[in-house]
Amino acid sequence: MPDQAPRRRRYALVGTGSRAEMFVRSLHDHSESAELVAFADVNQSRMDAHNAWLATAGASPVPTYRAGDFAIMLDKERVDVVLVTSVDRTHDEYIVAALQAGCDVVTEKPMTTDVPRCQRILDAVAETGRQVTVAFNYRYNPLHEKVREVLAAGEIGEIGSVHFEWLLDVRHGADYFRRWHRDKANSGGLMVHKASHHFDLVNWWLDAVPVEVMAYGRLFFYGAEGRRHGYARDYDRAHGATSAADDPFAIDLAANPHLRALYLDAEAEDGYHRDQNVFAPGVTIEDDMSVLARYSSGATMTYHLTAYSPWEGYRVMFNGSRGRLELHVVENDFVSPAGARGVKGALHGVEAAIEAGSTRITVHPFWEQPREVPVPGHTREGHGGADARMTAVLFGGENDPMGREASARDGALALLTGLAANRSFETGLPVQVADLLTADLLHLA
Repeated sequence: MPDQAPRRRRYALVGTGSRAEMFVRSLHDHSESAELVAFADVNQSRMDAHNAWLATAGASPVPTYRAGDFAIMLDKERVDVVLVTSVDRTHDEYIVAALQAGCDVVTEKPMTTDVPRCQRILDAVAETGRQVTVAFNYRYNPLHEKVREVLAAGEIGEIGSVHFEWLLDVRHGADYFRRWHRDKANSGGLMVHKASHHFDLVNWWLDAVPVEVMAYGRLFFYGAEGRRHGYARDYDRAHGATSAADDPFAIDLAANPHLRALYLDAEAEDGYHRDQNVFAPGVTIEDDMSVLARYSSGATMTYHLTAYSPWEGYRVMFNGSRGRLELHVVENDFVSPAGARGVKGALHGVEAAIEAGSTRITVHPFWEQPREVPVPGHTREGHGGADARMTAVLFGGENDPMGREASARDGALALLTGLAANRSFETGLPVQVADLLTADLLHLA
């Protein structure tokens, strides 16, 4: 008899905000090996919006469950894998419940938001033997893969230090201050929610783990304190506010069909406003952060994250015993008036920014002319092509010789640099990363 085709894995998704859209589309694209079988959320309208998109793609709608019925959903729909794209502070609830129900998990970064939640997830992984994969899509960007290849080949020798600067512009950066992310209790702040991407890359590039962290951070530009800079308008949320009509820091939910369906038309159920004033009171996260970290390899990293830049991109420099490698990325060279009131790439990188951008990797050997490193396959859409490459591995079963899939250990190590930075913000003292968890992450498989 001919071999039977392997059974499609059954996926349920919890948390149907805008980031969920990429996963829903990807599951649809990989329907030969993956099957979306259910949604769970606190908001029925958002689940209905995703089902409406499935209908336009020619797919059948899937059952929807209130978040309180998560365990019922897992059992009734015979779920194999749970996709977690909910508010960051709730990740651990769904991850642990899914693991204990015998499911594997793919979670959006960050894995969670604080030390107790991180420890709870690691304990559940150890107890159940199930798998947690953290969706660090930046590992799958061809630029970042090429950097890893060059470093691993020893072209610049042993790495002594790294300098990493990330710039969020006044469109993308501002967006974190309009949403639930503005409350550190929800997101862990940008050191956790955003920078966990960057700290994971450094861990992966260096094949090392953070040992000690010292950091300074403050809220300088946004929030009520930022009103002194002269940009603030007097409104609580942009929709319906005449003073927000020409405010470059306001977002127009009604003008974007996706955002209207997911948020504006859904807010009557839970009262969540996606378009809060970035200069309103209530912001408890930082917008300007500096970090100094030491790694198990002996290398050090200086890192800076700015959330109010005129342009968006990042620069990473590696200093080695045989030379230097530089990565320069301009995602958009300014924020145009036409794009100022939208969201970067429509929905967080799905589309390229409308402004100009550029990328360059350069190797500078000692006593030789520098050379640029070509990077085939890079695109400005979908986080540099990373989303499609990641989901081909996660959902399509594509071979992954570079070992890009990130485990719960990887998620914890990326998270811990940011959590140590947050603690250092508070104390003004260096933090030993090993003191944060009981797990020995140097040896945890």
